[in-house]
Amino acid sequence: MEETKENYDLTPRVAPNLDRHLVFPILEFLQERQLYPDEQILKFKIELLNKTNMVDYAMDIHKSLYHTEDAPQDMVERRAEVVARLKSLEEAAAPLVTFLLNPNAVQELRADKQYNLQMLKERYQIGPDQIEALYQYAKFQFECGNYSGAADYLYQYRTLCSNLERSLSALWGKLASEILMQNWDIALEELNRVKEIIDSKSFASPLNQVQNRIWLMHWGLYIFFNHDNGRTQIIDLFIQDKYMNAIQTSAPHLLRYLATAVIVNKRRRPQLKEFIKVIQQEHYSYKDPIVEFLACVFVNYDFDGAQKKMKECEEVIVNDPFLGKRVDDGNFSTVPLKDEFLENARLFIFETYCRIHQRIDMGVLAEKLDLKYEEAERWIVNLIRTSKLDAKIDSESGTVIMEPTQPNVHEQLVNHTKALSGRTYKLVTQLLEHSQGQAAR
Repeated sequence: MEETKENYDLTPRVAPNLDRHLVFPILEFLQERQLYPDEQILKFKIELLNKTNMVDYAMDIHKSLYHTEDAPQDMVERRAEVVARLKSLEEAAAPLVTFLLNPNAVQELRADKQYNLQMLKERYQIGPDQIEALYQYAKFQFECGNYSGAADYLYQYRTLCSNLERSLSALWGKLASEILMQNWDIALEELNRVKEIIDSKSFASPLNQVQNRIWLMHWGLYIFFNHDNGRTQIIDLFIQDKYMNAIQTSAPHLLRYLATAVIVNKRRRPQLKEFIKVIQQEHYSYKDPIVEFLACVFVNYDFDGAQKKMKECEEVIVNDPFLGKRVDDGNFSTVPLKDEFLENARLFIFETYCRIHQRIDMGVLAEKLDLKYEEAERWIVNLIRTSKLDAKIDSESGTVIMEPTQPNVHEQLVNHTKALSGRTYKLVTQLLEHSQGQAAR
């Protein structure tokens, strides 16, 4: 079957693991890229909006979809219900909101939650009902699309909440709000807070904990490909054993994003070897052009196949909501990830090919790199000039001659020490988990 843009689209796999509000930017991207008919996207938007409080937005889309100036009666009635409910929640949360808006009053709060609860009750007649009302009010604001207000109230709620489950729910809401407002620095901080709780919290079942990790990785895709340090963060998170196990068992499509980050991130070359082992394990259970590119280069040494995959990878990247574009100041703007990817992909092919061959014909190399002869020659000259390649060009014979390199003893020692330290830490962790399990029995 011939591959199409729709075949590469991971939205059906990704969307179920996102809050419905986080699906809207994906739909906007797909609509802009015209991967699906407008009518199909608009219908899906309405379906999502029907489960939120963004009734005005749903009305606008309905009018656009059906070319009418009138909104359906059920939407009109729904809007009246939302306005009435918002007013009711606003009144219920008013005492606490008024307190939080008073800088002098807020200064009375301390790090001790129990003290705060007692102080609020005695001095301001604010008790559990008003604190619960603040959570419901914040949640309702989020469902209305007021992400800024929701983020502020959810933050304040967590400083007063003593229920761990509800506090985690509020943190998820805060994370979603920061993502939707494109506050990438704050969003990354919230992501790490959620991760810390997931990894340390006692869940009702191991499957529940795995599902939380899967949600976290999906939500994090927005951050990882927009934050300046995101491509390093995604590798550090996904490559951890517990998160990689979750990917392999329940979300192998996330390997596309890890593979992309590994290719474009020169600072994380040491993790490449470890990731290649994962690709070998998953090669027959999950297919993706970017993952298959790495398999061609590092597993099968199929350089012709790698060149073909590069063209598919380019198509995948420009049509992927997380890789193709990012939101910048409210407008979609092209990110040079595609060019960065192709440059590093060629470097992978070149480095691997050179490890196998000491003398390489320039014409053959140009073909492997999907470049014209002159372009390939300039590309290699630039690598040599910037000290990224220990080689020389024989212009008469049209070949690249690799210089033999001696291993750096100091670097080898450091790498071996790091590996030993990692294995020791892993062994100690397993022993502690085992002893805790025995004690629990």
